[in-house]
Amino acid sequence: MKVGFIGTGNMGSILVEAFLAVNALRPDQIIASNRTREKVLALQERYPGLTAAEDNVHTVQDSELIFLCVKPLEFKRVIDNIHPFLHANQLVISITSPVLIEDLEKQLPCKIAKVIPSITNSVAAGASIMMFGSRCQEKDRKLIRDLFSQISRPLEIQESKTRVSSDIVSCGPAFMSYLLQQFIEAAVEETGISREEATFLTSEMVIGLAALISRGPYDLPTLQQKVCVPGGITGAGILALEQIGDTFNHVFKNTHRKYDEDLKEVSYMFYEPDH
Repeated sequence: MKVGFIGTGNMGSILVEAFLAVNALRPDQIIASNRTREKVLALQERYPGLTAAEDNVHTVQDSELIFLCVKPLEFKRVIDNIHPFLHANQLVISITSPVLIEDLEKQLPCKIAKVIPSITNSVAAGASIMMFGSRCQEKDRKLIRDLFSQISRPLEIQESKTRVSSDIVSCGPAFMSYLLQQFIEAAVEETGISREEATFLTSEMVIGLAALISRGPYDLPTLQQKVCVPGGITGAGILALEQIGDTFNHVFKNTHRKYDEDLKEVSYMFYEPDH
């Protein structure tokens, strides 16, 4: 099977490298193209056998499975370019959340799916979320599930839950990294511990926490109960954290607001001929 990647920016290149790292794909199975061709040539240099296509048309013509790893407002240009060269048996996977499956099915003659990966997939960890269009058969669903099972724990969702699922799976690592960085900076500022020591201890704590959650026997509330003894130091720290209040409510409100704006822009791009 030949697999094409249109767009080899951050997420596109992460997917390519993740699949190659676990031998889910071989370099000679991959055909890639990018608006900035130097990025594809750099991938080809790192992974001999990978084909750096001259353009998106060549990627589509030579691939059975095609990943669209481009920004929302680039979709119309890319789709107009590749549409004449796609056929019904090909399977196109979008990794861009505000581009709806039904819109892609109206624009393209092939099978359509949507998968939202995570940067954690680059180390064969974390989740990925997937949705399937009306033309996808069970064999297509299995193909995608089997592929992503090698770099993640895939979960099929309804497309209406795309945004909140993406916030957790795809944006979540950035959100949590920001909080951890604030945690480290506060430790340095308030106690004088070195940034290197605080970073090491925090990183190891997170790794251990992830292992506890994934292996059990503790869920998140139980972990807090185990560590936070009545009248203890942890409890004093939790009192300060309670001031966070509805911060995360605002996080989801902001991301959903931006998502709604992006949906409108993409719809305008697809359906307004004079935009």
